[in-house]
Amino acid sequence: MRMKIDTDSIVVPLSLLIAVGYHVFLWNTFKHNPSRTSLGIDSSKRKSWFRDIKEGDDKTGMLAVQSLRNKKMVTILTATIAILIFLSLAAVTNNAFKASHLITAADDIFFGSQNAKIFVLKYASASLLLAASFFFSSIALSYLMDAIFLINAIAKHEGDCDCAYDITGTSSFREYTRLVLERGFFMAMVGNRVMCVSIPLLLWMFGPLPVLASSLGLVWVLYQFDFPSTAKISVCKT
Repeated sequence: MRMKIDTDSIVVPLSLLIAVGYHVFLWNTFKHNPSRTSLGIDSSKRKSWFRDIKEGDDKTGMLAVQSLRNKKMVTILTATIAILIFLSLAAVTNNAFKASHLITAADDIFFGSQNAKIFVLKYASASLLLAASFFFSSIALSYLMDAIFLINAIAKHEGDCDCAYDITGTSSFREYTRLVLERGFFMAMVGNRVMCVSIPLLLWMFGPLPVLASSLGLVWVLYQFDFPSTAKISVCKT
């Protein structure tokens, strides 16, 4: 029994540390060297695209609606997947607990502890992250919908807005709109990443070793997306 508990208490925290540590490294690189990360490149392109929005240009406003609509669809998909898995976990927990005796005779190192508290912790931790993913994705949708309205307001009525006061500390309506847009994309990214981190915890029901393997695989896949190679960046610039 001690071997079961030690396996879970060592391998699972190590797996989470790998995933969290990677995102700390990603955020630090994004803040100090944004051109090295895909997040920084995308943010720079959004700023350039936002500056090109001209007042009175209906085509620009329509393009903004169509562009943000795609991001909204991805965010809605993330929120839907997160809440569906969350509800499925609530339905399957009881049956899985009743069937846990089927692997009690197996190797403790591979399947981990079948203790009731550890078993509940497996589902509770994954459920918590999925609920957080749904929460951040919902906030992202709110920001993106506001951004669509504000961008069209800029395109059609820039200069006519009677805003003599500062909006959330900014001095211009255009700057406020850009902040809303960036917050929407940031919240959508957080919701997506939280759901990705919850995948290793979902595999915890099969044992602690799949958690470690999936965490390493997740970090490798995310690294390919977050840190594009120099060759790929040069191709995009040409």
